[in-house]
Amino acid sequence: MRKNSNLLMALGLSALSVFLFSCNDLSDSEQQSEAIIRKHTIRFTEPPKRIPNRNSVDAPLLGNGFTGVALAGPPEAQTFYVARNDFWRLKSALDESYPLVLGKIELSMPALKGASYLVEQQLYDATTTARFTKGNLSVSYKTYISAEEDLLVLELEMNGEDSVEGYVNLSLPGEKETINNPPLERVFPDEREVGVTKEGVFYLWRAFEDSVDIPTKAAMALRMGQSSDGSFVLKPGKPVRLVCAFSSNFKSNDCVADVIKRVEDCSFTHLNEIEKHHQEWWKDYWQKSFVSIPDSVIEKQYYLSLYGMASCSRDKDFPPSIFGTWITRERPNWNGDYHLNYNHMAPYYGLYSSNRIEQADPYYMPMLAQIARGNYYSEEVTGISDGILLPVGAGPLGIETTRRSPFMDTYFKGWIDGKLVEDEGFFMGQKSNSSYAVVNMSMQFYRTWDKEYTRKVYPFVKGVAAFWEKYLTLEGDRYVIYNDAIHEGTVGTMNPILSLGLVRMVMQTVSDMSSFLGVDEDKREQWAFIKDHMSDYPLQERNGKTVFRYTEKGTDWWGDNTLGIQHIYPAGQIGLNSDPQLLQIAHNTVDEMRRWSDFNGTNSFFPAAVRIGYDPDSILVHLNAYSRHTYPNGFQLDNPHGIENWSTVPNTINEMLCMGHQDIVRVFPVWPREKDASFHQIRVEGAFLVSAELKNKEVTSLTIVSEQGRPLTLLNPWKQKKVRMEVRKSGQLLDEKELEDDVFHLETLPGTSYLFVVSD
Repeated sequence: MRKNSNLLMALGLSALSVFLFSCNDLSDSEQQSEAIIRKHTIRFTEPPKRIPNRNSVDAPLLGNGFTGVALAGPPEAQTFYVARNDFWRLKSALDESYPLVLGKIELSMPALKGASYLVEQQLYDATTTARFTKGNLSVSYKTYISAEEDLLVLELEMNGEDSVEGYVNLSLPGEKETINNPPLERVFPDEREVGVTKEGVFYLWRAFEDSVDIPTKAAMALRMGQSSDGSFVLKPGKPVRLVCAFSSNFKSNDCVADVIKRVEDCSFTHLNEIEKHHQEWWKDYWQKSFVSIPDSVIEKQYYLSLYGMASCSRDKDFPPSIFGTWITRERPNWNGDYHLNYNHMAPYYGLYSSNRIEQADPYYMPMLAQIARGNYYSEEVTGISDGILLPVGAGPLGIETTRRSPFMDTYFKGWIDGKLVEDEGFFMGQKSNSSYAVVNMSMQFYRTWDKEYTRKVYPFVKGVAAFWEKYLTLEGDRYVIYNDAIHEGTVGTMNPILSLGLVRMVMQTVSDMSSFLGVDEDKREQWAFIKDHMSDYPLQERNGKTVFRYTEKGTDWWGDNTLGIQHIYPAGQIGLNSDPQLLQIAHNTVDEMRRWSDFNGTNSFFPAAVRIGYDPDSILVHLNAYSRHTYPNGFQLDNPHGIENWSTVPNTINEMLCMGHQDIVRVFPVWPREKDASFHQIRVEGAFLVSAELKNKEVTSLTIVSEQGRPLTLLNPWKQKKVRMEVRKSGQLLDEKELEDDVFHLETLPGTSYLFVVSD
């Protein structure tokens, strides 16, 4: 095709502005992301009621990915619950390992009793403000947990003619925060201390060092101005400031001395610099990817979900628990562990497409730490020596939270008699946990093609593949799965539909990883053979329609949960390019299940509906209802789970706006054409960052950045029209072409941008 040096002149103003924007016009990017996100202020107009709680709370939430704070209490008695991702009791035994409450910051101002309550959170700079008003008296504070330094900053001020007296205190968890109802609910004694230094620094620490597999200790220290006893007097125009630092034995050799020194060294004149760095981190975070859609309810939940994940997920060795970093009562339900039959995986689904890899990275480290235990169970339970087979409960650093113990033998003998326990592992009949653990590794691999990352996770993926190679039974020309379970406790079923999907995903992923790394070439033919010869998905008739059956022999249907469609998502085995008959069955199944609001899997149901091209208007109506059915902090109303539901809206919207599934990049593939929308840097398979705009039913511009130089297959968003493409790298024009086809097959270069617009 001939080159056209005047291409930009012909592109039109709208396309040109998007092109410049996509080519790192940083000020443009900052302005657009800030304008979108600042529209969404989170408001709490009454004190939270569900705190302390063993599951998700309804409180304002703060965090930096390491430390989390949940705000509770009325105006006169504000309580800041503090927890850390790396503060657990760590013991491989049933009900002996769980994340903990570190302590509380108690802010007392008796004069505010009866005052009105308003707490607001600005997502863009992750700053929380509170205002309590009583007559002519108004007290307010601003607080945040620094994104760059592990500390909380709070500034109090007041308006009025009088002064307000108050007191700040650090306290350890008390009766409200702990459970003591033996024998089924046990409490394990800790070591603890609360004190104040001669310089007036308050501190506390907790530790679990006896009868554990890995000792843990965490500490916090607080300083308020010149106060040595925690008392203060608020006067008009004279703010009061406090700083509280946090640490653990995993972050410093002496975490108590560390937090004390940090607050002593943190001069209050230094706070402006701390806040500036905090705001810069969040500004960069929001620029990684953003969307603009006409539904303000869904859009707000989109950004609130991403705020929540940034606030709780940055510590690579200690991912957040089921309820994030906001542990307010011990022991949290399900011991707050990393449940491997979906709960640990689901929170991260939306992070890969949202280009938040830093927040997604913590997912996989605890899985790698389970390899040795997975080898053990593969050998002991199935006789497969080189495989990985994992039970349901995991914790940090290789801890197994559901391991058989004398406690289990005494009080949960029914589990053992019911064959839910095999050897020392609590499997509930399921062989799929290890395969499920590969889901997120696969998502990150295909969206980044990062060689260093692939080297890290490949041993796990290969171990899971090795298990299935020897566990599957070849009958004729198909592989069959025996003695598995689709749902917890459905022991002994044949060909559970989830496992059929997961095994296909594992075999494809391990083969592509091995090719990418240049290893195990001799294994690829066998992996491909297994994938291509897995049993077909079982089917059944319901209400006159052919739908998927949950197993070939055993459970046929389930009244809740979403396991009947999880071979579609997250296993990723059916999509828009699949056989039309299979797509129709998938549509029928979604119609029959209708799990748009479910305690255990709505985060899979929505994206599964998108992947098969379900009616976009219907998806958005249900997603709007889902987004309204929340507490102000974004947790689902009355749902016993926590952060897993923060993936639902970002993941669904991203897939609707841009999809890279089945090696084809599609823009606005499942989106109503009459709804204007735009997105910036959605990350799709192939390590492509895609930006596009839909306006007046037409795609006005499209830019794709190729990070790794992978082959690009792009569905022409203008159908059969001719398309102009410009190729740039580091601001330099490399090539211009005219393209004409329904699908474009392109070779790309690493770090190169590709602009596409319809030709005149």
